[in-house]
Amino acid sequence: MTGAGMLGGWLLGAGRGLLGALAGWWLVLFTGAQLMVLAFSPSSYRAQAGAGVLREIERAAAPGLPGFTVLMALFNVVVIRIVVVTAFAYGLEPYAMDAVVRVLVLELIPLVAALYVAVDYSIPGGSQLFKWRRAGGFERLRAQGQDPLAREVLPRVLGGLLVSLLAAVSCVISLLLTYVAVYGFTLAALPRYNRAVGHIFNPAVTLIFGLKTGLFALTVALLPVANALRDIPRKRTRTSVELQGLVQMFVLMLLIEMAALVGNYY
Repeated sequence: MTGAGMLGGWLLGAGRGLLGALAGWWLVLFTGAQLMVLAFSPSSYRAQAGAGVLREIERAAAPGLPGFTVLMALFNVVVIRIVVVTAFAYGLEPYAMDAVVRVLVLELIPLVAALYVAVDYSIPGGSQLFKWRRAGGFERLRAQGQDPLAREVLPRVLGGLLVSLLAAVSCVISLLLTYVAVYGFTLAALPRYNRAVGHIFNPAVTLIFGLKTGLFALTVALLPVANALRDIPRKRTRTSVELQGLVQMFVLMLLIEMAALVGNYY
């Protein structure tokens, strides 16, 4: 094969890959738009559909909530201790609180919570949905006069979305543990602590934090489901679906985190 032929083959393969990636992201946007309409439609929560939504939310949140809370508490204790001891060792006591809140609450907790939900719930759920769709589950529901998106897809997305917002619970735990680590078991420093946290969470930072947490939750909840709805060639295994969703999720979350950093510090 000549050099021109190799270059043409490479360009053709790159073009096909780019088109496939664009088609995948278009499917994510289209599926998200459909699910948004269904989420605000009262008919999605009636009779069996409503019971399915509640059942999926309970299945998503109930098993993982105790373990997630304990894990995040331990994670908070370790990180807080490292930051506080380092700050005191270098004579930076006034900056210990600011460093803990900015590093742990603003940056690490939303990211860790989203990744935990992705690995524990969203990606396995997307894999199950992919296998069930390949086995003809969507066709059987349509034959019964039911919408597969409303019956099977929407409950999974809502479950992942709500569970991802557990980052808020972790933030509260982190703020409490930070107070104890810096000031001890006393209420005397509470006014000073409130002023310090309020100074960090100004309106702009609070808005960016809320948007970042919500976008993380939407990414974790939607991407695995959207990949499960794609028509991937059978020569690829279901593992490729999981890995592809994880890579897309990581890239999108990285872009969101970079945008949040720019908004907070530049």
